[in-house]
Amino acid sequence: MNTETSRAGDLLVRIGGVIFLVGALATLVTIAPLFLGTEPFPAPAYFVCMLMAAGFALAAAGVVRSAACQRREARSAVQRLSAR
Repeated sequence: MNTETSRAGDLLVRIGGVIFLVGALATLVTIAPLFLGTEPFPAPAYFVCMLMAAGFALAAAGVVRSAACQRREARSAVQRLSAR
């Protein structure tokens, strides 16, 4: 039985992590020719490296969304307890 519940920003964090990893792998691939002394990749290949920053931003947005959801839940719990 799975006791973990999915929060509001969990999906954003997971998708952002995958996009970050794709961007990191692209960065390693595009930098490798510089160390190997081979012909560098064309300029459009370097734009794929920007996925690393996009994935980081997406994951950060998911963390912020999850934190805001937890904050709202905590406030409502405090209000319910104080109303008793």
